[in-house]
Amino acid sequence: MENVKQTPSSNNTDELLSKKAQHALHDSVDTVAEKAAKAEQAIRDKAHRSAEAINETQDKLKKQWAGSAVGRFAVENPVATVGIAFAAGMLITSLFRKR
Repeated sequence: MENVKQTPSSNNTDELLSKKAQHALHDSVDTVAEKAAKAEQAIRDKAHRSAEAINETQDKLKKQWAGSAVGRFAVENPVATVGIAFAAGMLITSLFRKR
């Protein structure tokens, strides 16, 4: 290989190109970081809204269950409820069992 001697002007050009590349890379990293932060915040907001909606639905369903005749029966007669569930499971199993 040949020895290439750099002159001061070519050395300055290399430094300028290096600084420009470095600046461009920093700008790119900053842009990606900003977009990632915005995306993260949007996901967090959506998760928070979803959690609130789920809690509201859960509360609504609990109130419906507590007010229903089936819910009252299940609370007042837990042993009978288990027996009915067991019998229903056995019936469904016998209907779908392969012969």
